[in-house]
Amino acid sequence: MAAESGGKIIDPISQFLIKPVFGDGPLGTFTFTNSSLSAVIAVSLAVALFLLAPTQLIPTRLQSAAESLYEFVYNMTHEVLHDNARRYFPFVLTLFSFILFSNVLGLIPYAFTVTSHYVVTLALALTVFVGATIIGFIRNGFGYLKLFVPSGVPGILLPLVVVIEIVSYFIRPMSLSIRLFANMMAGHMMLQVMAGFVIMLGLAAGWLPLAAMVGLMGLEVLVAALQAYVFALLTCMYLNDAMHVDH
Repeated sequence: MAAESGGKIIDPISQFLIKPVFGDGPLGTFTFTNSSLSAVIAVSLAVALFLLAPTQLIPTRLQSAAESLYEFVYNMTHEVLHDNARRYFPFVLTLFSFILFSNVLGLIPYAFTVTSHYVVTLALALTVFVGATIIGFIRNGFGYLKLFVPSGVPGILLPLVVVIEIVSYFIRPMSLSIRLFANMMAGHMMLQVMAGFVIMLGLAAGWLPLAAMVGLMGLEVLVAALQAYVFALLTCMYLNDAMHVDH
């Protein structure tokens, strides 16, 4: 869908195009794209939040933000992983922070949303999936395969249930990545369309689309945080499955 304003076409898909920032050249030449730039900025902001936040008795706003984020992720990790929370907490915090900052950064006008591309979310999901699988076999050996054989299933249904469990297991990275990328892409496209309506109608006649856009922006901020939470929570659940096959 593309709208036209003052002879200029507003295309909601154009915001997802990957463009070179510098280094554009023939095959094999290093190219730094807007996607790479946004990822670097998201990582830098996340690192800066924890490194620059002061540690004092009366916390500043920056310190409160860092401590709140740290405590939120730790509580979530501890609720799922219990005694193993401390071991995997740094990974979950890193994953959550990167996705959260990438999602929120994409809400800034003219910024690029890294998590709106499936290849990025799939890479994150595959990292979690492969890592959890390796951990599962390291801790349980071939006993990890019991994960595909639920207890209490009648023998006549067992072959069907095993097939369903195997399919559902290997579809984890796809569902995990599609959920994040689809929500980010759909929300940003809706915001772009609403912005086009406001520009075409003008502020006087376009107050309704403007109000809807403000509401959608608030909703997108919530979705950005929620999707980071869901991704991190499912990561904890997959790690818990890898360590407790018989739970």
